[in-house]
Order: sequence, then structure tokens, then C-alpha cells
Amino acid sequence: MTSTTPSRGRRRAPTKMERAAGKAAALQKPRVILALLLLLGLTSVMLLDGYLRSEIGNDARVRDGAAYDKVPQKILDGGPLLTFTGGTAKTQSVPNKTIVLTFDDGPTPTWTPQILKVLDDNNVEATFFMVGSMVSRYPGVVKDLVDQGNEVGIHTFTHVDLSYQGAGRLQRELKQTQLALAGAAGITTTLFRAPYSSEINAVDNYSWPVYKEIGNLGYTSVFVDTDSDDWKKPGVSKIVQWATPKDNKGAVVLMHDAGGDRSETVKALDTYIKKMKAKGYSFTTVSGAMAKLNGTQNGAGRTGTAGSGQAVEAGVGQTGAGAGAGAGAGALGEQPGGAQSAPGSGSANSSSNNSSNKVNIEQSGQQKATGSTLYEGKALIYAVAVAEWVLPLLSWLLLVVGISVMGRFGMMLILARRHYRQRNRKRGKGGKFSWGPTVTRPVTVIVPAYNEKECIANTLHSLAQSTHPIEIIVVDDGSTDGTKEIAESLGLPNVRVIRQENAGKPAALNNGVRNASYDIVVMMDGDTVFEPDAVHQLVQPFADPGIGAVAGNAKVGNRNTIIGAWQHIEYVMGFNLDRRMYDLLRCMPTIPGAIGAFRRDAVLEVGGMSEDTLAEDTDITIAMHRAGWRVVYQEHARAWTEAPSSLKQLWSQRYRWSYGTMQALWKHRKSLTDKGPSGRFGRIGMPLVVIFQIITPVLAPLIDVFTIYSMIFVDFWASLLAWLAVLVVQLVCAAYAFRLDREKYRYLAMLPLQQLAYRQMMYLVLIHSSVTALTGGRLRWQKLKRTGEVGTPAGVS
Repeated sequence: MTSTTPSRGRRRAPTKMERAAGKAAALQKPRVILALLLLLGLTSVMLLDGYLRSEIGNDARVRDGAAYDKVPQKILDGGPLLTFTGGTAKTQSVPNKTIVLTFDDGPTPTWTPQILKVLDDNNVEATFFMVGSMVSRYPGVVKDLVDQGNEVGIHTFTHVDLSYQGAGRLQRELKQTQLALAGAAGITTTLFRAPYSSEINAVDNYSWPVYKEIGNLGYTSVFVDTDSDDWKKPGVSKIVQWATPKDNKGAVVLMHDAGGDRSETVKALDTYIKKMKAKGYSFTTVSGAMAKLNGTQNGAGRTGTAGSGQAVEAGVGQTGAGAGAGAGAGALGEQPGGAQSAPGSGSANSSSNNSSNKVNIEQSGQQKATGSTLYEGKALIYAVAVAEWVLPLLSWLLLVVGISVMGRFGMMLILARRHYRQRNRKRGKGGKFSWGPTVTRPVTVIVPAYNEKECIANTLHSLAQSTHPIEIIVVDDGSTDGTKEIAESLGLPNVRVIRQENAGKPAALNNGVRNASYDIVVMMDGDTVFEPDAVHQLVQPFADPGIGAVAGNAKVGNRNTIIGAWQHIEYVMGFNLDRRMYDLLRCMPTIPGAIGAFRRDAVLEVGGMSEDTLAEDTDITIAMHRAGWRVVYQEHARAWTEAPSSLKQLWSQRYRWSYGTMQALWKHRKSLTDKGPSGRFGRIGMPLVVIFQIITPVLAPLIDVFTIYSMIFVDFWASLLAWLAVLVVQLVCAAYAFRLDREKYRYLAMLPLQQLAYRQMMYLVLIHSSVTALTGGRLRWQKLKRTGEVGTPAGVS
């Protein structure tokens, strides 16, 4: 029998979804790009944070005991201040009874401010050799330090032994630290101290070429006269003793403001300053000492009664901290870090020098950062600030995802087992499980079809073998491939074909509901094949008058391909195991479009299948819950569906599913505050769906990103074992799901590959859907290409 929905004789106005289709299609590419940019941003933040923490590019090698026969003896016997003027090395020593306090490895937000307070209380300045990565993480500390009158120097960006590094790494370490200083305090510096360096007589054949290159770039290398060894935590008295120079000599003194607990350093510092001042020593910075050596002190340096260093004309008579700066033009620009010319350089002494350009002698190794150096430095500081804020947040989200994933696995295993034992109970307390009196009355099966010529015959033949009395309504939704003619030509009994203009799946289903002869309607897809007893099993729960809808057990028929096998695992584990859990909790979120049954009156009560969302099956299921109907899962009602056979089709289908689910949840958001059945779903089902089907999958890529990052940059084997442990948990859950559904275990061999490839695609789909939802896009119902290869399920287990 064939009937046709009459036409109005004029062209039908496009639906809301059709009107939005063109706009949505135009917006898809930007949304994909945005999703990929988000992933790229996450990766960039992690890489930046890893570089700052020396997880990336870390070289922990430290050279010791190397020969030094190629180092000039005059250098080995010289003072701790090494400069290169015109390519010629020169060393200088600190003047007698002068202390240059230097602090390495900082800054830190804990110890550096405490050290600064001690210095300020004692009216003393010091020179801080800073690690660039620490500068970029704590820029405020650096600015305070400079504003207080202290001087800064470079201690590389990642605290690496430069004798093992090439010229490219050396220049990056210097430039990146200069940028960090520029961004943090608006300055660059000509002072340098190599990590793991000590006294100048420790320079060896490997480090000497490094110091020459650094000197030729315009830097003054600063070594040590006395080492407090405060990092050993020997006690306050020992630190003071070891930092004290002998015979009233001047000294560059080494202490630390980072690298561990520096409480002893803070206590010793106050004692040390007071002790040395009592002996008549003055304190100054590296630049102050060099200016004093070269006759431009004019009172610079502090004793117990001395004031701050005097301001002098920039570069007048100096061969101090910036003495070799003019030679720095080259690899790193006109000045280290691209700053203005240093005091004492040729340009500073030129006739064009502004006589009003004053600098503090004790900070004359620093210059004001300008131009691109300043802006690049600020960009670096901002980027690091973002990383410092984002990474802890991501770490917490990773913890949430981990708890959510493991919690979901635990709930599925416990509740699915309980569901299985309850529904398959044959004896014991309560006797054999039963829904009630056997349902034998006829039902209506609605088959919406749009261009299903490859599948419609198999679908209808499978229904013709049904063991339950049925009428079949095929709603042809404006097919152009002869689907209607094929359905009619089969000559099957109890089949009606209704023709309508193309209006979409919800409209086709509603048309079928209106034309149904019976009070129970079974809905299926036009590419689905039912087992002979599927309808009979599916309608048995309606013996309970409180049940309004039943979800069947959808199976992947074309599972013998890689993509098909991946989806088969997902259907058995992710969908059916979930449905068992949701069934027991009475908050089933979705009745699959491939196989589901409804009370006709209940469908009409909630307004039928809505076009408001792309997931009409989720939409109506939630509506049924809110109307007070119970929705259950019938595992014994099995249907075989043709899953997408290409990645492109799979993307389109899952994109529509995930986006439609978000639309449905948003549409029914008021259930969160409702009372009664609607409120029950809103406060139980809605949070579970949001957590397990949206938030967790959206954030789940963090697990893989952190795992890959850890494998590459942290600990490969520990990370691999952690990933394998999670895989084992998933394998256990999947194996249990296969056991409950009596599926063959051989498909589980594809699970590891599914985790590596298929799951990543699902992540991107969900992220893409989330971006679409946030940007307010709309999509239309998308038709997938079918092959018709899913036929009778006989022999498939």
C-alpha cells in the first residue's frame, strides 16, 4: 500500500535547519582551524613550561678535571673579572678591603626577597647572576631587585654547562636571558657568569673557547674569589667563615638565592655584612668595583657610613663592566640583547653622547632595553605567565579526568554486572526475571528512508521474518535514488510506503507516528537489519505500564574492517555497557536511532520528534524522562547497523551526534532546577552525561598529551608503564562487556590501535563540536554513504 503526503502546489519554504545549513557549512573550516589552534596552543604552553623547568633540552652534564694547558697562564693567575678588549683578554681583581657580593641561580619568590631585605637593611647592593628561566617566571622579583639598586648578570637561561654546547646553543642561552631581563625589568646586561664556574684558575681547555666567544660578544665574565659553599648548608658560622677573604684582600664572594632551602644564607648574610663592615670593608657591585679600579669611583661603594654610588657621566673614563661591550656587535646585535651601547663603549664616548645621560656606577653593567628587545622580552614574560597559570590548571583538570575515567570504569563494571544478573536471573530470590505478562499485540515499525537504495531491501526482508506481528511504515523522505520504488517492488505484506517531500529524519518519524495503527511504535534506521525476535524482545518491557520507551542493542554489522572493528568495540563497551549503567540509575540519556521502541501516546505527549537538535533520539529520550516515563535497556533485542566505512563519514556522523547531544542537554537545562521526575533526571542523569560524555572526552586528550610529553622529555619507561596500566584497565572493561554480550574476544586485539588512532579522532570531533556549540553554529542532518553490505545476521556472534 502506498500513500503520499499531498503537496501544497508551491515550493516549500526551507526549514530553520536548512536555512542554517549554508551558514554552518561556511563556518566549519574556521571551527576546525580553531580547534587545531587550541590543541597547538596547549602543546606550545607545555613545551614552554617544560623548557623553563629544564625538562626539554636539558643537558645535565658537568665537566670536571679537564686539562688546562691551552689556557694562558696569565689568565689562570689573574683576577676574577675577565674582559676582552679588541680580542685581547684582560683580568682584574677587586680592590683591597672591597667585597662584591654575588648571588647565583635565582631569582626565587621565597629567598630572593628575604636577601634583598637584608641588603636594604644594611645599605648594601649586590650583583645577582640570574637564570633566565627563573627570571621569566618571577619577573616582579627582578624588577624589585633592580629598583633597589642591585645589579644583574646572566647565568644562562637553563643553567647548562656551556662547555658541552655549540655556538648556537650558547647564543640562545644568552639572548633568551637578555629577553627575560628586558621583559621583567626593562634592562639588559653585559655581565656573565657561567654555571658550575668557580675561581678563574678552574678554566680549562673546553671552557676557555666559550669565555673567549662570550668576551668577544661584549660580556664581562665574573668568577669567584671566595665561595661560601652555602649550598652545603654547613651552618651560619661556616658560611661566614668561608666567605671571608684573607689578609684584607678584596673579593668576589659567591652565595646563592635559589636551589633549595636558603634560610642559613639569609641569616649568615646579615652577620657577614656587619662583620665585614666592622673590619672596614666596603660593599659594591661588579660594576662598582671595576669603576673603582679604573679611577671613576667618586665615592661609589658602601662602608658602614658610606652612601650610595655617585652618578657620573655615562662611560666617562670607564673600562669597567661595559669595557668590551663595543665588541659585542655581531652575533647578538649592537649590544648584548640588542640594548643601547654600554658605558665605556665607543659609541658612549662619542661626541654625540648626551651629557645628561647619567647612570649609577653600581648598575653601569646594565642598559635600558629598547626596540624589539623590549617588546620581545615582554612577550616572553606574558607567554610564561600564561604557561604558569595554564599548566597548574591543566594538571588539576588532568587529575579530574583521571578520577572521572577510572570512576566511570568502576561504575560500569559494578552496575553492568548487577544489571546483567538482574535481567538474566533464572532462579533465586524473586524467581525468574520478567517484565510482566508477555506482550503479543501488534506493533508498528517505522522506517525513515532517504536515498537508501543499497539497504532498504535487506532492512525490509529482515522485518518480514519478525516473530512478532507488525505493520511496517516506510516513510520515504524525498529520496531521489528509487528507494520508494524498491520498497514497493518487494511485495512484502503489511508494508506501507508514505512519500513526503524532503524534510529531515524527525519529520519522517513524526509522519510515521501519525500514521501508525498501533499503540507501540518501533523506530529504526533505513540501513538497519533486525534479528527475527528483535521486535518481540524489544516490546516486552511495555508490560510495565510505567515504561514509556525501550532502547535496543545495536550491533556493528560491517566489523571486518579496521574502522568497523574500532566502532564494534565502541558499541559494545562504550554504548551498551553505559546503557546498562544508566538503566539501573534510571537516567538513560539516549535511545539509539537504529533500534528503539516507544509508546505512541508518550511520543505525542512530549511533542514528537523535535527538529530543535541534531540528536532527536537524545532529545526525545530526555523529554520522556521529564514527562515521568521510565526508559529501559533491553539487551536481548539486537539489530545490526552499517557503521561508517570511511574516516570522513565517521567524522560527520560523530560530529552530528556529539553536537546534537550538547544541543539536547542545553535545551533541557531547566531540568536541573525542576522538581519531580524532570528534576530527578536533571540532577542525576544530566550531570553524568555532561561529565562522562562531554567534559571527560573533551579533556581526555590531556592524558595523551601529557603521556607523550613525559615519554619524550621526562621518563619514557615510567610514562609507558602508566599508559599501559590504563590500557589494561580498559581492556578488562572491554573484555567484560564482550562477555556480557557474548561477543568474540578476537576484536579486542584492535583495542591498543584504537587507543592510538581512533580515540584521538573522537577527541577532535568532540572538541570541534564544542567549538561549534560555543560559536552558535547549526548543522543539518547529514546523509552517510551506504554500501548495503549488512544483511542477515545469521551466523554472526
